[in-house]
Amino acid sequence: MKVVVENLTGTLFYVEVENDGTVEDLKREIEAQMKLPCDRLIIILDDICWPLITKDDEKESLVNCGIQDGSHVYIFFIPVDDESTQHFVFTLPDFLVG
Repeated sequence: MKVVVENLTGTLFYVEVENDGTVEDLKREIEAQMKLPCDRLIIILDDICWPLITKDDEKESLVNCGIQDGSHVYIFFIPVDDESTQHFVFTLPDFLVG
């Protein structure tokens, strides 16, 4: 299946994974193609029924998470834990809240 991925800058790219692939497979393919660390990726599906794919979902099949051929997902990043006193909070973008 081919999945449309959009990063923080709005750049779109396509990732191909097997039809029976898992969320982990998708993250690894994004890592290989875009040189992004898969262990820090947060994936949000462009669908109000399945908005956020968590770390607990990594072994789930893409289909079980609502991702199918032609799906559009957004990628965000878990901040690096640098033991600083500044902390970040992840919030959904306005266009996904509603």
